[in-house]
Amino acid sequence: MADLSDLLQRSKNDEGFVSRNFIQISDEEFELFRKFIYRNFGINLTDAKRALLMNRLQKILKKKGFRSFKEYYESIQNDKSLSELSELIDAVSTNHTFFFRESTHFDYLVNTSLPELIPRITAQGQKDLRVWCAAASTGEEPYVIAMLLMEYLGKDYRNWSAGLLATDISHDALNTAMHGIYSEDRMSQVPKKYKHSYFDKIGPDQYQVKEHLKQEVLYRRFNLMNETFPFKKPFHVIFCRNVMIYFDQVTRAGLVQRLYDFTAPGGYLFIGNAETLGRNETKYTYIAPSIYKRSD
Repeated sequence: MADLSDLLQRSKNDEGFVSRNFIQISDEEFELFRKFIYRNFGINLTDAKRALLMNRLQKILKKKGFRSFKEYYESIQNDKSLSELSELIDAVSTNHTFFFRESTHFDYLVNTSLPELIPRITAQGQKDLRVWCAAASTGEEPYVIAMLLMEYLGKDYRNWSAGLLATDISHDALNTAMHGIYSEDRMSQVPKKYKHSYFDKIGPDQYQVKEHLKQEVLYRRFNLMNETFPFKKPFHVIFCRNVMIYFDQVTRAGLVQRLYDFTAPGGYLFIGNAETLGRNETKYTYIAPSIYKRSD
């Protein structure tokens, strides 16, 4: 999923200023969208975010000629192709991230998680390491994980089934991820040797992911609010960061239980540094801030 918490991030442009030409949203219309967004995306919008939502959806209303938010809402309800739903989530999501964001998680993955998991998996006569990046956004996080896996396993990587699944609800974010083109500011924390090995510089301020790294990440559109997950096997590592921070307790608990059900014994869950799970609300074992483990 894209970093949906950014929908709720304070912005002068979104919350501090409303143009006279903007289509206004009524109490009834805001309530319709609030309930719809909560039901479909898990985000609980408060009244304080009314102007933010109104501003974010102006472009769609004007482009499609809707005269009111009610008309737009009814169009979403009547759209069997779900393209309107996808456009809505793309509009309200802001996918701003960068490579090696919250880097302590990647340090823990390399220094602790993989040294534990690799011997466990090989002892079972397998070389199948399953990793899921559940909120892939524009691709920086899954590409970092893929690089770390390739570096950790070295020449033996080719003998492993060690690519990763990267999912998000936003078509726009996934398209960016699959193209793999990033500006210099998003690349600032990438080590030089990784830039050389995994990226091509295609302009004074742009880098593109090399094809051999792209091939190790499978991108798919997926909504974490789905009540059932379609995966055949559990994952050894799940990254689900900066998604749940604005979920209410019920929504968060339901998602965490589904993640737990698809975590292999001894597997890890990484969440955002600003997120936390109540120790009495999850079956995961707390390891460190924002790091959890499923017991054997």
